[in-house]
Amino acid sequence: MELKNFIVHSDDDRAQMLNFIGMNSVEELFSAVPARMGGLKLENPLSEPGVQKRIKALARRNNTDYISFLGGGAYNKFIPACAGQVAQRFEFLTAYTPYQPEISQGSLQVMYEFQTMMCRLTGMDVCNATVYDAATACAEAVLTAVRIKNINKILAANSLNPEYRKVVETYSGANGITVEWFSGSCDFSTADYACVLIQTPDFYGEILELPEVDTLLIVCTDPSSLSVLKPPVQADIVVGDVQTLGIPLSFGGPYAGFIACKEKYMRKIPGRLSGRTADADGNQAFCLTLQTREQHIKREKATSNICSNQALIGLSAALYLSVMGEDGFKQAGYLSAKLAHLLADKLKAKGFKILNKNFFNEFTIETPDADKFLAQLKANNILGGIKLDDKRVLTAATEMNTVEEIDLYIESIA
Repeated sequence: MELKNFIVHSDDDRAQMLNFIGMNSVEELFSAVPARMGGLKLENPLSEPGVQKRIKALARRNNTDYISFLGGGAYNKFIPACAGQVAQRFEFLTAYTPYQPEISQGSLQVMYEFQTMMCRLTGMDVCNATVYDAATACAEAVLTAVRIKNINKILAANSLNPEYRKVVETYSGANGITVEWFSGSCDFSTADYACVLIQTPDFYGEILELPEVDTLLIVCTDPSSLSVLKPPVQADIVVGDVQTLGIPLSFGGPYAGFIACKEKYMRKIPGRLSGRTADADGNQAFCLTLQTREQHIKREKATSNICSNQALIGLSAALYLSVMGEDGFKQAGYLSAKLAHLLADKLKAKGFKILNKNFFNEFTIETPDADKFLAQLKANNILGGIKLDDKRVLTAATEMNTVEEIDLYIESIA
């Protein structure tokens, strides 16, 4: 059966398609839909004002007044109002992600500024213009290492965020890559592996010492932690998520990941790279650079399946860093760390064990009963952390928390 593209289907075309799938009519094709819709128990139709009132009534049932100490990869961070307003301008909000440099100089400049800021934070030479999230950034970095080393085996730390771990395993399995997971220090020979992948601060909040390895080192990190911690310059590739850089929680997304690397690997990393140059008249100009378009659109030459990026999220991160400035960014990080350590000290004084030696703004609590611990907090409108198992809770503090909220946290638990 051959159909002509971009031409409205004729009756003969429809008859051929229906015959191909064993149907006699369009009505028969969609006959199952009314039966399925009947099980939805929909209310009677409403006017537009009626729908608005109904939705508002449902929204009022939500409790949005909880004090949050949640973390695990998504954090309640301060977002300057002006950053959100600029990001919603139609020039950015509706712009198509550019393939060619002449399409949108503004979008390309934002990518360039974002890349520059992330390089300054991570200590790397080159950063791409975002990928989907930290999980895909980890997985894509693993694929990059395998291409560079031509070895289909990697080492990865068990303390990686479980969501990132699942994506790494999925990507690796589909590409014939063996992933060996390790706990504790990486104190063995690594020459037979394409890379070692670790996260610091890790999923449990622990700040790890970067290991000495004789292969590529991939470090996943929270860029906000780099406001007070040294950048992981020993790494070959640094990845992470920019959610903590002015991106709202938004029920889990969209966020954006990044991949930064040393200069010698810049043509190997996936995603787009924006560069600055000058046009024939000597004016500043921006263009996609360092990679050919075949890396994005030709399957046999593609470095990954990522042919677009999270440009709007990257813009929001760049706006956040610009508005906060170096001093404001450091102050936010310092406040997060100070409040988290204050909470940890008060918990220890109350008899709870903190399982971290060194942490930034997130740590793991050992408690006799994790469910009871969190239930007591929730009864006082506090989301006290993430249950890891029956006796462990992961909790975080940010600059959005207060000393008074920490005192209430402590008063709420037995």
